[in-house]
Amino acid sequence: MNYERIRKAFFIERPNRFIAYVQLDGEKETVHVKNTGRCAELLVPGAPVYIQESVNPARKTKWDLIAVEKGKRMINMDSQIPNKVVQEWIEGGNLFPDVHLVRPETTYGNSRFDLYVEAGDSRIFIEVKGVTLEEDGVCRFPDAPSDRAVKHMEELVRAKKEGYETYVFFVIQMKDVRYFTPNTDTHPAFAEALKKAAAAGVKILAYDCEVTSDSITIREPVDVVLESPRMKETAKPLVEWFRKNKRDLPWRERMDAYRVWISEIMLQQTRVEAVKPYYERFLKALPDVRALAGVSEDRLLKLWEGLGYYNRARNLKYAACQIIEEYGGKFPETYEEIRSLKGIGSYTAGAISSFVYNIPKPAVDGNVLRVVSRITADDSDIAKAGTKSKIEKEIEEVIPRDAAGDFNQSLIELGAVVCLPNGEPRCGSCPVSHLCLAHEQGRETEFPVKKKAKKRRIENRTVLLFRDAQKTAIRKRPAKGLLAGMYEFPNREGRMTYDEVVGYGKSLGLTPVRIRKLGNAKHIFSHVEWHMTGYEILVDELEKSMADENKEKGNIIFAEIRQLQEEYPIPSAFEAYMPK
Repeated sequence: MNYERIRKAFFIERPNRFIAYVQLDGEKETVHVKNTGRCAELLVPGAPVYIQESVNPARKTKWDLIAVEKGKRMINMDSQIPNKVVQEWIEGGNLFPDVHLVRPETTYGNSRFDLYVEAGDSRIFIEVKGVTLEEDGVCRFPDAPSDRAVKHMEELVRAKKEGYETYVFFVIQMKDVRYFTPNTDTHPAFAEALKKAAAAGVKILAYDCEVTSDSITIREPVDVVLESPRMKETAKPLVEWFRKNKRDLPWRERMDAYRVWISEIMLQQTRVEAVKPYYERFLKALPDVRALAGVSEDRLLKLWEGLGYYNRARNLKYAACQIIEEYGGKFPETYEEIRSLKGIGSYTAGAISSFVYNIPKPAVDGNVLRVVSRITADDSDIAKAGTKSKIEKEIEEVIPRDAAGDFNQSLIELGAVVCLPNGEPRCGSCPVSHLCLAHEQGRETEFPVKKKAKKRRIENRTVLLFRDAQKTAIRKRPAKGLLAGMYEFPNREGRMTYDEVVGYGKSLGLTPVRIRKLGNAKHIFSHVEWHMTGYEILVDELEKSMADENKEKGNIIFAEIRQLQEEYPIPSAFEAYMPK
């Protein structure tokens, strides 16, 4: 879009919203200001401005204010031009294919939308907003309260519900800006209305412009940040910090989907240092999807032994079979397909998608919840699903498109080594402490907020090691429930006395030669604690002593120590009683 009859002048003052005084060729001239916003940061005394001479001789003011120089940046201030620029851009074949109608100023309900477009079978309303407020590369709208703008958002939502495609198009009337965000300082109601519109399916776009003293054209898309500008500011320093300081971890040596998947499932509920040997062992035995899909359950659980939460291992095998059947053995490469695999939630899908394929999807675990809660001083309960969803939304819109994996990993890494739980975080080593609201307020240890979990149920159990010179009795647990399908030493609820142990042994057809009291042990599950005591019961020959019906009834197997160590998956709950 080009202007004619443009002259350069210098701003003097603005006595009201509609006019300003400028110096042109040494003379003071009155100019009409189309943009009735405040524009206080633009119209400063001495600023170079560009004015257009009117062709209407009857006009009281001969000039219109078109553009202003702000430092090295040229900003178009013409509030009437954004609609025309967007219309020209769409008619030039941009945004929609097969456009056969673009009509300005079209009434819908109680509003008049700036553009109505028909493209293919789509009917589209577009509300255009010109943006001139910029600070440090960040553009905001509006620069003055606008109830009309709020009303437009509400009407767009209604139009969306009635089958129209709906857009808000922010025309950034300058170039080379970092991002756009609604102005919560000036008009928080508009920011909320815009977020609600986006949640209802209204598409929010922002484009910057190539601006000269006598022209303006749409240029490139600009990131839109509706949720957290503070998080947006963390992206660059976090990525730079991560690339310089990331830990040397085995699953980072080669970023392929299978390796990342296995590591992320193992790292759930388990510390990094504890996972390393299990990861190496698992990958050596099952190096790819086909090997995992074909492994027997007992072998799989043995490889997982010690990591706990054994359903994770079963889900891995199930998902590997899905990949074989549905994707021909090739790991899927879209977030939605990865998310559809058994046992994969939003975190793991986001991790694989971003780390391996650079897909800008969030990967929010406990570390990330803590980091973001502190940066934004968010006192929402992180135990609630709604809090995680909110933080996922905040992160997704600020993920750098060229560094999705490194950004997600930087948040996780920061939480693991700097922004620590249960004590003082290492704020002196944090690359974003200057952006952290909790740090600014001196309240780091107050976040995250997490409602206390229900107290775990305590269960007393007695563990019985029936042994002879070579073998130990074990049994397989039921296929469902706690530690499903694992092997265990026979055990009973409650604390058994010496005489009760003797009686129980005899009921199985086992006559003890010697009974030795073992120590106490405790194992914590997510919802229950086992407080255990143990007995070692020596008999002459296990297999000969126990009647066949008792073996079958108790699902008893007699295993050598080597078999316990290599073949049968025994949960770590029984580690204290494992024969040496």
